[in-house]
Amino acid sequence: MAPEERTPEGKRLVREPLAPAKQHRLEKVFEHATKKLAASTDYEYTTELLNQCVLGDPANTNYVKAYVENLYRKFGNNKKGAPLAAFKERTSRSALKKALAQEQWDDVLEQGLKVLTVNPWDVPTLTAMATASAKCGDWENELYYLRAALTANPKDPDINRLCGVALGERGQFDQAIACWHRVEEARPTDEEALRNISVLTERRARSRGDFGDDDEVAKKLRQRDQQLEEQTHEQKLLKKILAEPNTLANYLELSQYYLNEERYQDSENLLAKAYEISNGDVDIREKWEDSQLRRLRHQVSLTKDPAEKKKLQDQYFQKELEVCKNRVERYPNNLAFRYELGYRYMLTKQYNEAIRELQSAKNDPRRKGVCMLALGQCFQQIKQYRLALSHYDLAIQEIPDRDADNKKKALYVAGRLALHLKNVEVAEKYLTTLAGLDFTYKDVAALLDKIAHMRENPESGGPKESAPQVDHSDAD
Repeated sequence: MAPEERTPEGKRLVREPLAPAKQHRLEKVFEHATKKLAASTDYEYTTELLNQCVLGDPANTNYVKAYVENLYRKFGNNKKGAPLAAFKERTSRSALKKALAQEQWDDVLEQGLKVLTVNPWDVPTLTAMATASAKCGDWENELYYLRAALTANPKDPDINRLCGVALGERGQFDQAIACWHRVEEARPTDEEALRNISVLTERRARSRGDFGDDDEVAKKLRQRDQQLEEQTHEQKLLKKILAEPNTLANYLELSQYYLNEERYQDSENLLAKAYEISNGDVDIREKWEDSQLRRLRHQVSLTKDPAEKKKLQDQYFQKELEVCKNRVERYPNNLAFRYELGYRYMLTKQYNEAIRELQSAKNDPRRKGVCMLALGQCFQQIKQYRLALSHYDLAIQEIPDRDADNKKKALYVAGRLALHLKNVEVAEKYLTTLAGLDFTYKDVAALLDKIAHMRENPESGGPKESAPQVDHSDAD
């Protein structure tokens, strides 16, 4: 999948490892940002650098901590942010709420970062980002965002409740109990707070070895644990499904539970059953398809053997292609799905089919730039080089500066192709622009040296530059 693009439903629960080149670039940016943070008070520039890091690798807690702590310093740790902060970044606040409702977790994080630039103690934003982090499996970040919210409002019972649950799950019993006590102080009749204080106190005692095997209290605790195990969330839902086999909501809730637990095969099997009893419900089918893709993505990420990994990646690309075809058939006027289908055709080297879909998708102004980039790559693969170069030029114009990865990619492939066509002036223009954005990008420095050599020795003509191929390394 192209950078900055989302799957149609956007409910990604497993992050894939970063490409080594991207990870290296982010580390360089982070190193520069931390030096700026230590040596100056240029908080705005440091924020921009750290924003790149967090968006590039949202799971990296060091990036998140540095981002928030830089903002704390910017506002002198005043616990309220910029003057009239509540009235600023309204568009981002609205977009965050919408993304949260639609479970677009990456969008929640992106919009949340914008809100934090005016108030890093904004409690609703921090709790929303904690939810998004948890849904993506970034547990350490979830806890960091919750603690930041607790710093902003330490007595808030709702925040303490969230922190109490998160800390208890991680075995940090003392801190979890303290949070639940604050809930109890704010709401003395809250039965959940009392129950959790009791359960966590007992678990803390067991973890410290306070009870022997023959202790009467230990026996009671084992009995209680056994009773609780009999009433787990999973078992309750399974009982509901047995009692009401045609109630789809129970299947969907249990399948989501399995996804959260990374039990992808169980989720897929359950959704297959739900699809069967729903008489072909479209929404159920899409959830089933998404579950199949998640399972394959997870298998790819776990596989170490290169041959097996390649085999699984091919299966994943083919399944994605099948899913995208189904979506386009069901929603023929949805240009986002047409872009996704065209991009998958390109990944599977079906370039004519890709061109057909991408030429339709380019009418979506939000994706025009990336469509032009993909079309250029397709034309290049079928040796329509002049057509490819013209599309790269349009892509460079249309891709916004905030989409740095695609912008740099467009400049790079355009420069390489122009050099292959011996259009030195155009190649130099593109590659020089790219070097101004990122001098370490791939072999751009070597290509500029080659152009300089060609200018100094025009009779040599320079070594023949091969046309670059479609790079699948950026695909999700």
